[in-house]
Amino acid sequence: MSPMNAKASSGGKEEASGMRTKTLEESRYSGEVKRGQVIFIAYLIATLELTFLFMQMGVMPYLAKSLGLDSVGFGYLQTTFGVLQLVGGPIFGRFADQFGTRAALILSCASGSAFFLLMSISTSIPLLFLSRLPGVFMHGLPGAQKVITDLTAPSQRADALGKLGLCFGIGIIIGSALGGVLSTKFGIFVPIYVGLVGNLINTMIAMVWIPFQAKPKSDHHVTENSTSQSGSVFSIREILRLMKFPGVMEIFMVKVFAGLPIGLFLVMFSIISMDFFGLEAVESGYLMSYFGVLQMVIQGLVVGKLTHHCTERTLLRLSVFVFAGVGLGMALMRTVWHYCIVAVPLMFAFSLLGTITDSILTKAVPPSDTGTMLGICASVQPLTRTVGPTISGVLYRHFGVSSFGYLQIIVNMGLFVYLLKSKIPLREMKS
Repeated sequence: MSPMNAKASSGGKEEASGMRTKTLEESRYSGEVKRGQVIFIAYLIATLELTFLFMQMGVMPYLAKSLGLDSVGFGYLQTTFGVLQLVGGPIFGRFADQFGTRAALILSCASGSAFFLLMSISTSIPLLFLSRLPGVFMHGLPGAQKVITDLTAPSQRADALGKLGLCFGIGIIIGSALGGVLSTKFGIFVPIYVGLVGNLINTMIAMVWIPFQAKPKSDHHVTENSTSQSGSVFSIREILRLMKFPGVMEIFMVKVFAGLPIGLFLVMFSIISMDFFGLEAVESGYLMSYFGVLQMVIQGLVVGKLTHHCTERTLLRLSVFVFAGVGLGMALMRTVWHYCIVAVPLMFAFSLLGTITDSILTKAVPPSDTGTMLGICASVQPLTRTVGPTISGVLYRHFGVSSFGYLQIIVNMGLFVYLLKSKIPLREMKS
């Protein structure tokens, strides 16, 4: 081959190589844009579903009272919803693992539509209790977490999950305010109709914008202990199998017990705000909006920044330690202004604990099981709402508000010492 031909051939190869590199870069960029769009849609669906949920929470006591349900019966109604959410969380997660995130989000939104439809025709107490039944599959937030888990790298997961706090805060603020305004001006059924139409729109958004298969192909080897594709969606054995993976049981127990004392306090908060703080209904609404703003700022902005500078083990210990300090503040508080000050570190610890434990637990199990793991995590709060009223009622009646603070100190200081001494295996340590 002549030098001229050799040079031309070499130039052609370099040009072809450059074109392939450019094509790969364009493909990668296109893939990143598409993943970002899907994640944004997941945030949007979660925000809308939470907004509609908080709208009905504001009108539910009035609807129950208009049907002749007393305070005890209303407590049973709330417990029923909590039990259904508790049972449905892991089942919803396994459904997402087996049939895909798109199907799971459509199921959640459709269940929300059925939920509001049954509420809109509730002309008796039995129908009102029946309206709680679709709540077993209403898990828009875990569905959005599943999308994020599938489409983000492990090092970016905690930051992306933390931004869901913005969705939760927006849902609290807009949902509570809009529910109150609509019910006052147009009647208690109008927010329910809005929730019905909104969930139908949410269903169409999920059908159009969420792809059939959001999860990238896993390069993990499938073993008999690392896949959830076998067995029924309702298989308890397959759900409990995840607790056998290294570190899962330890982190899950920390997640449950660290947030349990404050969970018990929040179960009784409506009573405490009236009896202990002396707040009116409007003032309690302002306080809830304040919590929503705090959660938006802390979980949406602060937690994400911390995950880039600290290891997850460090952040887990920090959240538990701050919880212990919050317990001291709760034991000493006497006015609602004291509580507003305590609420800042409280929301910080609460948001940090939830985000970091969810991130750690989804990394500790195979990619085929992340939905089930998120479903199990989503059952922690319904569990507290189910068993909490009895325990918190005894604590408040016999020992006062300060007992929640002392319990917070004891539990979280014990967990902090345990985390300092134990060597829990964590797969991803730092972003």
